[in-house]
Amino acid sequence: MDGFAGQQQGRQVQVRPQHRLHDDGERLRRRPGAAYATRGSRSPCSRLSRSGPRLRPDRVPGSPDTRRWRAVEIRLYEVGVIPGLLQTQEYASALGDSTVRRGVASREQADERIALVAQRQASLTRTPPPLVFAVLDESCLLRPIGGSARMDAQFARLVEFSELPNTVLQVAPFDMGVRRPMTLPVTVLTMPDRSLMSYAESANRGHLERDSVSVLPLLTDHHQLQAEALPRAASVAMISQLRKGNP
Repeated sequence: MDGFAGQQQGRQVQVRPQHRLHDDGERLRRRPGAAYATRGSRSPCSRLSRSGPRLRPDRVPGSPDTRRWRAVEIRLYEVGVIPGLLQTQEYASALGDSTVRRGVASREQADERIALVAQRQASLTRTPPPLVFAVLDESCLLRPIGGSARMDAQFARLVEFSELPNTVLQVAPFDMGVRRPMTLPVTVLTMPDRSLMSYAESANRGHLERDSVSVLPLLTDHHQLQAEALPRAASVAMISQLRKGNP
């Protein structure tokens, strides 16, 4: 991002995914190896809303968040909102305040989400840090959250993230059209033993998949998404233009 209810134990399979990194990712080290995983199950985090969680996934064994701490590679795609791994505290607070005003979450639940965002981001500073390939739909940048000052700080945070030696940040512009292989948010994790898992979200629930055979198509889609998205330099330039108020 094991103890989930309803988990179906499947036979072990061995796969050797070929990680075709985008040009911007060539500076990051490839780590070959075999991946082993078992059949996935619906995560108890399926009742988790991206803007207001009902559960504490950091307290659920084997949840996407506890897994994320151990992942050696994180690939994510987000739509409509900056992913928690890249959010500033002010941006996260604005999202939390919104859920409280709309009655989606209590103040306590909103505060728990803000604390969870900080815990997720701590994984970026561990030694060694994971490789992170983040692709943001253009809507993530154009949706104002918390006013211009907070958005400016959030854009600055994205630029800082893009400059880290273990990250690649790209924007998937609207004009990609049908060349966009993904439409919903998804996170693909590569674990230390090279096993794969994914966490995909819909409007009301999420699904944790542990079967490498099932995860590989998502990994392929993410590689194709990177190939079609704006390269790093153009993505940062777009963010910089938005900071100046010139979309």
